[in-house]
Amino acid sequence: MKIIIINGPNLNLLGKREQSIYGNQSFEDYLKQLRSEFFDFEIDYFQSNIEGEIIDAIQKVGFIYDAIVLNAGGYSHTSVAIADAVKAVPAPVIEVHISNIFARENFRHISLISSVAKGSIIGFGLESYRLALLSFSEK
Repeated sequence: MKIIIINGPNLNLLGKREQSIYGNQSFEDYLKQLRSEFFDFEIDYFQSNIEGEIIDAIQKVGFIYDAIVLNAGGYSHTSVAIADAVKAVPAPVIEVHISNIFARENFRHISLISSVAKGSIIGFGLESYRLALLSFSEK
């Protein structure tokens, strides 16, 4: 199974930013763990702070990959365009959030992506990504 993890803005700073919320591990280090655990998956990774690049990535892989794990970061709450890209591709998308968005500021309580994703995994730290991959392994 070919899966891509797409991370949005500021997630390149995992391990450095707001460690009380996001932890102290970089995503690159965590990705190594995921790849070793899910050795039967081909797991690619893409990160961008730019909305249009995230949309381009979804459109590029959404017709050729088996699944997408998407953490659109702050764009989850603001980007109709990313939600439309998710809706436009046949690959199932699992929305992931590291923190519990419902325990944070009110503006984070709404995700425009949730309604077009196959499912959402929220608030389990980096383990949210592992849970998303597990959901695809249970087909």
